[in-house]
Amino acid sequence: MATLDFKGKALVQNYHLSVKYHELVPKKDKSLTDKVRLDDNLIIHGDNLKALKALLPTYAGKVKCIYIDPPYNTGNEGWAYNDNVNSPMMQEWFGKAVDRDDLTRHDKWLCMMMPRLKLLKELLRDDGVIFVSIDDQEVHNLRAVMNEIFGEENFVAEMIWEGAGKNDARQIGVNHEYVLLFAKNRLSLPQTWTIAKQAVQPVLVEVERLKKEFGEDYEAASLALAAWFLNKKATASFAHRRFRYIDKHGAYKEDDPTAPGGRHFDLVNPKTGKIIPLRENRGWSFDQTRFNELVKDGRISFVTEESIMVRRYLHETDSVTPQSVFYKPARSASEALTRLMGAMVFEFPKDETVIQQFIEMSTSSEDFILDSFAGSGTTAHAVLAQNKEDGGNRKFILVECEDYADSITAERVRRVIKGVKGASDEHLKKGLGGTFSFFELGKAIELDSILDGKNLPSYLELARYVFYTATGEEFDERKLNEKRSFVGESKTHEVYLFYQPDIDHLKKTALTLERAESLGKLKEKRRLVFAPTKYLDQEQLDALRIDFAQLPFEIYKLAT
Repeated sequence: MATLDFKGKALVQNYHLSVKYHELVPKKDKSLTDKVRLDDNLIIHGDNLKALKALLPTYAGKVKCIYIDPPYNTGNEGWAYNDNVNSPMMQEWFGKAVDRDDLTRHDKWLCMMMPRLKLLKELLRDDGVIFVSIDDQEVHNLRAVMNEIFGEENFVAEMIWEGAGKNDARQIGVNHEYVLLFAKNRLSLPQTWTIAKQAVQPVLVEVERLKKEFGEDYEAASLALAAWFLNKKATASFAHRRFRYIDKHGAYKEDDPTAPGGRHFDLVNPKTGKIIPLRENRGWSFDQTRFNELVKDGRISFVTEESIMVRRYLHETDSVTPQSVFYKPARSASEALTRLMGAMVFEFPKDETVIQQFIEMSTSSEDFILDSFAGSGTTAHAVLAQNKEDGGNRKFILVECEDYADSITAERVRRVIKGVKGASDEHLKKGLGGTFSFFELGKAIELDSILDGKNLPSYLELARYVFYTATGEEFDERKLNEKRSFVGESKTHEVYLFYQPDIDHLKKTALTLERAESLGKLKEKRRLVFAPTKYLDQEQLDALRIDFAQLPFEIYKLAT
């Protein structure tokens, strides 16, 4: 596979590994929930690279769908490279806005994206997917770097979002953008994705015809278009298929085409009288009676003497396969957000109905959806709307680095949850319901600070850090019991932490025989105990089945 080279690549390829874990500080006054917690819907304010690293202990391998809308690097956005990489060249880049005259702007953009994409991949489930909006400026570079990070074999589609472009060019009016879709492991994806048929966008040539017929009466044109699209536009499908089922061991098996069900029979072409043969181990998608009905209704097309196709109409099905080209004018999203917020507060927001389609096609009712370039909060709106539509309990995780994380991002979500007076959508008028917890990115967890007592992390933050770092597994805050010094349980260990954010306490704290015996009755798993020091020898530790890790030095990974 070809790889993309760019200035600074060697410096950022593994930069995400050196990013320190940071505390996530709950903000009750900015949240919309009775109890601020990390298993709620989340809005996090802070640098998205650090925030993604801070989410790893709780959400690594748990996110089903990621949607991001990063800077397009047009040279007019005013974004700056802000990753504090230890390199003279990149220190020179630090904090400086990137404009069109910057000869290294593509290098800077790729250096910004690579570590974030790597952390996003770590957060994805094995059957998870990532959608990335982008335009002509960087689509080629993004495709190349995502091929490298996710694997070319996990590329799913390069979709075209028509109507989303900024038509300000003098030669060619660009009225589209792209959405790159990659899977973490494409083999783990379902064989078929569907979306509700009402989400299907019209064919543009038909739009133009109807505009000519109806003039500027767009409402009448839209109604006529819907009638045409759902009642006249047909999709053809082959009428024979291979039947497959999953046995009790989870393996795919071929179905017996001669089994009861009446789908294995000689099909005769009524025009020629010739038998249309079935391929080996295949059966028809219908029985003999249904075939006769389809012929009578003109639904059967005889492509050749030995093959047929069945014509079906969109109004006869509840769902359709998502298409690679979809239409949604950008102005509709801007107008909708302005009405929702009471003023124009955000330029070029994405349309929540499009993001909702991505969520509908790729997630189930209990899944997590992440957006680390949250902007105006479109992804949260889309998640709540989809939950309202199908009764799901999906959770969103938003990360926004700008100062408007509370005033725009979170405020939009508050309004969507509570309801918007005057909204044309009845669900939105009443409120979509839900809660969210707001967090600020806090200070870095510096274990060496335990030595001097400065900037000591809270018990919860250190517990989350040591558990994930030592086991590589998800930290479950609900299992933590600080009174017992119990942090959680991994596949191989019970994990304990003797710690308080107080230097005097730490100087007096050690793993003693009394403390070791207070951990309770021994189980099958060994115990991993973190403490400032110990007063037990190795023989005693072995007898108690304890692996000791001294704070702050021996934070190590067992699951490697």
